[in-house]
Amino acid sequence: MYQQMIFVNLAVNDLEASKKFFTGLGFALNEQFSDDSTASVVISDAIVLMIMKKDRFGQFTKKQIADSSQTVEALLALSAESREKVDELVDKAIASGGAPAGETQEQGDFMYGRAFFDPDGHHFEVVWMDPSVIEG
Repeated sequence: MYQQMIFVNLAVNDLEASKKFFTGLGFALNEQFSDDSTASVVISDAIVLMIMKKDRFGQFTKKQIADSSQTVEALLALSAESREKVDELVDKAIASGGAPAGETQEQGDFMYGRAFFDPDGHHFEVVWMDPSVIEG
């Protein structure tokens, strides 16, 4: 059966540093879709983060590339299977060169989230939600 995927493309200042950051979070690189200007970071079976040097990224758009250290072009959200996994991933991100982004978010006993900036300033949210709330 076909599984739709999402490919998130981000411009980065230092490809090697970004690769080290994301592999430090436990994500794998798909070398088949990586080269000297692009790295394919496998987040899950359905989510791939394509990090690209700015000149390569610029080949896909006619618009100005956002300076992610100064502006937000997107809020990227990842789910986690538990509160502990939220903390684990965000703590790894900060230890790997990222920075905290905002306060911890809690809504009762059904939602918990924290956020970080990667070394280029891209904003990532990591959220756990009680499965019974999601499933209705």
